[in-house]
Amino acid sequence: MKSIPYIVAILVAGGAAFFSISFSGKFKKVQQTRLETIANHKQTSSDAEGLEKKLSDLKAALAAIAVKKEETLQELDSLKATGATFERDTSGLVATLKAQDEDFAELNKVKEELARIMSGLGEDVTIDTLGDKINEFGESIKAQKAKLEELETLTTVAVKLLGTNRAELDRQVKRDIEKTSRQNRDSMESVISAVNQDWGFLVIAAGSNSGFSPQTPLIVERNGKALGRVRPSSIEPTQTIAEIDFDTLATGVRLQPGDRVVTAKPSSN
Repeated sequence: MKSIPYIVAILVAGGAAFFSISFSGKFKKVQQTRLETIANHKQTSSDAEGLEKKLSDLKAALAAIAVKKEETLQELDSLKATGATFERDTSGLVATLKAQDEDFAELNKVKEELARIMSGLGEDVTIDTLGDKINEFGESIKAQKAKLEELETLTTVAVKLLGTNRAELDRQVKRDIEKTSRQNRDSMESVISAVNQDWGFLVIAAGSNSGFSPQTPLIVERNGKALGRVRPSSIEPTQTIAEIDFDTLATGVRLQPGDRVVTAKPSSN
């Protein structure tokens, strides 16, 4: 009976040893698992930090790309604006060139006209001597202007004198005409200047200034021979229109320019 407690003690000791060995094995596994878990956690943390850094770098790269893109867009807008400005400048230059072409064409016309004028001034006139020639013309024009002013002054004086003496001159001329008319009245004669046989009239190259009047009887002569009579119908100062008296003309006689016209009977003073 005393051996039972020893057996029990041995069993308990064996059981304790078994459990102790079993627990120790399990503890090692748990410890290994924990260590592996810690290692995995560290690796995962390291990987996470690496990924986070890569993500941060990627975001920074994307931000830099966005800035570059914005700069590129701004440069593109600037290039477009520069292109528009260049296009406007080009259009302006084209318009300027066109205007200059027109100016050159006008200058060529002026040059041709100047050459034509110079050719009329003489062979010795050139572009270099044109100024002297113009000055020479200017002096000539100035002298002619002075002469014209002098003539205008003399003309003004003459007009005043003429106005003053016109009445007296008219009276003197009238007296001379009346005197000449009285002197020539008894021997008035002239010549036929034109004849119209169809209408029956002629024109005598003398009129009232020579003493002719509608009442003056006239005879037409040629080579001292009387051809017939004419009757004054219209008297003007220097000519007389007379009707042909066909009843007094000989058969076949035709009056003609140059025939003499004299008074039929001398009139008394």
